[in-house]
Amino acid sequence: MKTNIRVNRKKPESLTSQIREQLSTLIESGTLAAGSFLPSERELANSLKVARNVVRGAYEQLMEAGSIQSEGRKGRTVRTKSRKKSGGSKKK
Repeated sequence: MKTNIRVNRKKPESLTSQIREQLSTLIESGTLAAGSFLPSERELANSLKVARNVVRGAYEQLMEAGSIQSEGRKGRTVRTKSRKKSGGSKKK
């Protein structure tokens, strides 16, 4: 998959934040469709010329936000858009 992600080392924002924000925008706009695989940490890190832990941090933040999910050794995929679950307290 070819991504149009860019990092700017002159920005005060961390590289991890820049990657996370751009991926989030691509997911929300539908450019990265639900179920599509993200590049591996190594592929994206190499293409951006950053350390793998920078990409890993961005992926972990997106997983915590519920935007992507891990498919084990297959990689990470964009999650289907679903409403966030509320606190779980149902009134009868």
